[in-house]
Amino acid sequence: MTANTDLTKINFSAARILVVGDVMLDQYWHGSASRISPEAPVPVVKINNTDNRLGGAANVAKNLVALGCKVTLLGAIGNDDAGKIILDLLKTQHVSHNLLTLENFSTITKLRVLCKHQQMIRLDHEDELESIDLESLKGIYDLFAAEISNFDTLVLSDYAKGVLYNPRPYIEVANAFGVPVIIDPKSNDFSLYRGAAVVKPNLTEFEKIVGKSATLDIMVAKAQSLLNLHGIGCLIITRGGDGITIVPSTGEATHLPALSSEVYDVTGAGDTVLAVLAAATSSALDIVQAAYLSTVAAGLVVSKVGTSSVSFQELKNALKQTDDLPLGIMSEAALSEVIKQSQERGEKVVFVNGCYDFIHYGHIRYLEKARALGDRLVVGVNTDASVKRLKGPDRPMYNEQQRMEVLVSLKAVDWAVTFDENTPGRLVESLNPNIIAKGDEHFKSIDEIPAAEGVGHVLRNGGSVHLISRTPDCSSSKMIDFISENQ
Repeated sequence: MTANTDLTKINFSAARILVVGDVMLDQYWHGSASRISPEAPVPVVKINNTDNRLGGAANVAKNLVALGCKVTLLGAIGNDDAGKIILDLLKTQHVSHNLLTLENFSTITKLRVLCKHQQMIRLDHEDELESIDLESLKGIYDLFAAEISNFDTLVLSDYAKGVLYNPRPYIEVANAFGVPVIIDPKSNDFSLYRGAAVVKPNLTEFEKIVGKSATLDIMVAKAQSLLNLHGIGCLIITRGGDGITIVPSTGEATHLPALSSEVYDVTGAGDTVLAVLAAATSSALDIVQAAYLSTVAAGLVVSKVGTSSVSFQELKNALKQTDDLPLGIMSEAALSEVIKQSQERGEKVVFVNGCYDFIHYGHIRYLEKARALGDRLVVGVNTDASVKRLKGPDRPMYNEQQRMEVLVSLKAVDWAVTFDENTPGRLVESLNPNIIAKGDEHFKSIDEIPAAEGVGHVLRNGGSVHLISRTPDCSSSKMIDFISENQ
């Protein structure tokens, strides 16, 4: 993350973003149902009102305008009533655009019938991909080529409806102008996205390409292979209620949890994530901060019914109200910056370390006591290689990803991060916590703790070191020996 950045003071007004993609109309028919049809076993819905909203690439552009960005939308509509409604909505919502109106093309429309906020059915009106001819696609590209030099970021919002049938020319020209490209993909051929800075598939889209992954570390390995194969800068995989995973082509992955408390409608959530990613990265925030902001925004938009946007003020209010720091498993570099932010808010960060191979009651009590010393708790976890050096060739029983996933599921733990050395001194200096906690089974006094544990660094920087009493007769090694002996 970018150092010393207060996310509550973000400002997207200088961001200039060009959006190209499939423009849609999202229609909602709201009504009530009190009886079953005599013609078929289906409810009869009496329609009370109709709600028209921008969808697809138009919804991305609307979200960016709501965030305060300078935006232009490029795409195509049909010469029909739905197209006219889209033009009226774009004007009303102050979205700058240059849309081609095509003959012999139906504006893409998704009609949803809702009863007491419950979606009863969705009806899609759209032509086949072949309905957009090559000359029309060239017209959209010509508009793009004339505009791209005026923007900081290019967003490609692909719904596989034809406009981005071939995204290669857009990416190549944007790269020539030094404009980063962020893509919401629909193609299973990621070679089409070579040169993109960020590609944002959801988990289903990602798994269609690489298959299912039994663990997060397998998913990350597959993502990095995909990035390296196709020359893409970063994958951001949205995983619904499980959050977001950021996988850069170089460096470690970061997993951020979802922040929504109540989910009413996920429609358009991906558009909101895409918009916030573009706004944040265009405003000099790094990709982890941008992804975190997008999880906050997604949590807001899914609590609304229908295709919605999140305003700049809503996002800022949510940042003030929620825990505006990413939590969970993090890379050392990203966590170092998160800890700085935490400390800038006056929070005390506690550091503990260990193998945590076979987590038991004693570990949980120890971690709870450590967390009580401050406001945040970070656990340094020995890598698999260092556990083997410390515990022997048969350990660890669980790999480092599994051990960290268990740790961050505990209420007391905010973050988990690996280190490869036998002792955590270098990691401590990198993270710079306020407090170090150690178990008293190894050290009888603070003076006995060796320098390699990092205590000297913390004390020199005004921090403190504490010894915590371990729970008697609770030892991973003893438990593993007992199980082995009684098999």
